[in-house]
Amino acid sequence: MPYIDAAGVKLYFEETGEGHPIIFLHELGADSREWENQVRYFSRAFRCITFNARGYPPSDVPEEPALYGWQLAVDDIDVLMRGLVIERADLVGLSMGGYAALQFGLRYPERVSAIVAAGVGSGSAPSQRDDWLRETSILARAFIERGMDAMARKMAHRRTRVQLKYKDTRSWQEFMERLRHHSQRGISNTMVRCQALRPPLHDLRDQFSKMRLPVLLALGDEDAPCLETNLMLKTVLQNAGLWICPNTGHTINLEEPTAFNAQVDCFLAAVERGSWRRGYPAIDQTIGKTHDRRTNADAVFHSTSNTPTAS
Repeated sequence: MPYIDAAGVKLYFEETGEGHPIIFLHELGADSREWENQVRYFSRAFRCITFNARGYPPSDVPEEPALYGWQLAVDDIDVLMRGLVIERADLVGLSMGGYAALQFGLRYPERVSAIVAAGVGSGSAPSQRDDWLRETSILARAFIERGMDAMARKMAHRRTRVQLKYKDTRSWQEFMERLRHHSQRGISNTMVRCQALRPPLHDLRDQFSKMRLPVLLALGDEDAPCLETNLMLKTVLQNAGLWICPNTGHTINLEEPTAFNAQVDCFLAAVERGSWRRGYPAIDQTIGKTHDRRTNADAVFHSTSNTPTAS
């Protein structure tokens, strides 16, 4: 199996295809296999790289909680890119992976060509913060005390995940079966050190307002804990677009793979040809000039309309 060494922690990765690199970053309740539909599609034109975060076998599962955290998740992307000799890449992340992608973009903007942040923002809204901290603490203990079988079923039936069950029962069963075989210690440590301690995205508004990277925010309209935060991100990120997929929950890439792939493909194509932008300053200036011309024309019209017409 191919591994990258991240300061003593081995990270399992896979590569498929050739071309500009896309690095896919998985969410808390999954691993790199959640990107199978995307890898099959994008590897026709891109070098697709998936990897399992620390704590997710076959990557190492450190016992020490201090060896987990959102900063280390960002460091691991850096280590992976250096190990695979990648200067710049597109980052596509879901939830926890989308958070890491945005943080990587803040820290290393010169090494990112575009970011897709899907389903980001759980626990970031000020109104949710206290509940989020309490919930992550309870869930972290539950994974250890109740075991993966019980917790996999519980997570798969949560209100932002059950949509997959009724859209694609086979994918939902695969999600639950894979989750059952995750490491209790790995997920618990990830929740305690990464999910609970990461800064809320709302606290990073000033930093995001200075970020110029092209960003596609992707969100299911039934992913309620993330709606408020994505609207905030759309407002403060100067080069971001927001796609909200109807009747869709948290696992947007699993629930609607065709629509998700199409949106990401159009986004990356627009970035490649230089047509992805927000604000349209040239158009804004043109509108201003047009307004001036119309104002002047109106003034001339009104001044001449008061002049008697020759009969």
